[in-house]
Amino acid sequence: MQRAWGKNMANTIQIDKMTRQEKLQIMEALWVSLSVDDEEVVSPLWHEHSLRETDLRMSAGQEQVTDWTKAKQELRKRFE
Repeated sequence: MQRAWGKNMANTIQIDKMTRQEKLQIMEALWVSLSVDDEEVVSPLWHEHSLRETDLRMSAGQEQVTDWTKAKQELRKRFE
């Protein structure tokens, strides 16, 4: 176990030296790799509850659908 910890520490040091663009490229590669076996991913129970709550609000007319491109722009502005 100690050997794996040492390896992770080395990766952390290398990550700290990467540019933002390099980090984003690595994140994308990790996401693609993880999403290949999506049937192995177990969604947490809170996620199911949240989706059901949103569905209920949609049915009651309390939620609005937003275009994905517009939603991304709004989120980027919010977190700049």
